[in-house]
Amino acid sequence: MNELLAFAVIATLLVMSPGPNGVLIVKTATAQGKSASMMNIIGLFLATFVHGALSIFGLSALVLQSAELFMLVKVLGAAYLFYIGAKAIWQSLQRPNDTTDAPVIDTQTRSARYYFSEGFLTQLLNPKVSVFYLAAFPQFIDPASFSYMSAFALVALHASIIFVWFTAMTHAIARVKSWSRHSSLGTWVQRLSGSVMIYFSALVLTQRS
Repeated sequence: MNELLAFAVIATLLVMSPGPNGVLIVKTATAQGKSASMMNIIGLFLATFVHGALSIFGLSALVLQSAELFMLVKVLGAAYLFYIGAKAIWQSLQRPNDTTDAPVIDTQTRSARYYFSEGFLTQLLNPKVSVFYLAAFPQFIDPASFSYMSAFALVALHASIIFVWFTAMTHAIARVKSWSRHSSLGTWVQRLSGSVMIYFSALVLTQRS
């Protein structure tokens, strides 16, 4: 029970700490709305199980032991974060400046699959999560009493914390949006989010393994 509580605390701190996932949700919830953000969250949720499965079945160890593979993962993650950030900034510049209600990209013009994929890939290529499942997660697995059910239960706990935290964040952003009717709010939040994504992409490439 103590180990479960320790894992829950560490996983919660990981989820709440600044990173690409939070920036993605802020960007999507502000610019595209609650429904699109929830699809992002479902993508984050399911991608967490991929990280967990790779760790549990030992495939992550291959990446950790190979400098080339680990660098490839870092480059792919950085490239994707840069793409999301640059795209967010570009889209914000394409919006007409008027004084009506805040312009919002029509969610219907993009399928739910698009926002799901955005969240799924952001989590899958998130180096912070990769390192967690490479280094920290195995510490909570007891080889003497190992079972796939208990191991995946820990992954499910982490995924559930992700779902609850970012859902709460999405609803909070939606409430703030309802209080504020400034036409430029969503645009500037999207530009800031895009800039932070680009910053994280550079951070991924420059951080030591």
